[in-house]
Amino acid sequence: MLPLRSCSIWTDSTPGVLRAWATFSENYSLGDSLAVAHATHGRRLYDTLKEYCSITEESKLQEEIDRFEDEVIKGGPTALPGANELISQLASLPNAKWTIVTSASNKFAPRALACAGIQTPERGIITSNDVNRGKPHPDPYLAGARLCNVDPINCLVVEDAISGIKSGRAAGSRTLAVCTSTSRQILLESDARPDYLVENLTSVSVKSVDGKLEVTIDKADRA
Repeated sequence: MLPLRSCSIWTDSTPGVLRAWATFSENYSLGDSLAVAHATHGRRLYDTLKEYCSITEESKLQEEIDRFEDEVIKGGPTALPGANELISQLASLPNAKWTIVTSASNKFAPRALACAGIQTPERGIITSNDVNRGKPHPDPYLAGARLCNVDPINCLVVEDAISGIKSGRAAGSRTLAVCTSTSRQILLESDARPDYLVENLTSVSVKSVDGKLEVTIDKADRA
């Protein structure tokens, strides 16, 4: 199967995310909002708002998740290079086993994908609400593999976040890092250790061979 992948690989929500963290950094006296945004990239708001904003009351936490995600949507998520083309290839293949695994909530993810014009997988998606532990734990990608009825060892996880790459590796899958929100240098210097690395999704294509997905990665680095 192919991209058990995070929402951010398909969409660019950076302006909205930075604006939301700027707001929350002011509200909760967090200091450098850009540093917080980078440190929390790829993780669930359920976890990061608890950690950084010290929100422990469940109803308050859910309210703040909604407020944060509304700010991100106002920023206008857009499709990243190659995203729609790869989705179109996947959607055209009968019985293709793939899904999107995101740290976003089940309220936010469909809205972000719709804003960016990204087609939702027929099998549905895995969101932060579907797992007890978010990235970098293996739970999200293990859930994605179950959704597709595929052994995670036969999956390729496509990620742009260090926490997501670690999650995919912990699930036993091969990982492809995409430098859309984290620089090549930072990815290579991190302990994420992706199997492959590309600049963006224009380097990735997929076709069906003998009932399986064959992924072609052009101009890839072995990380």
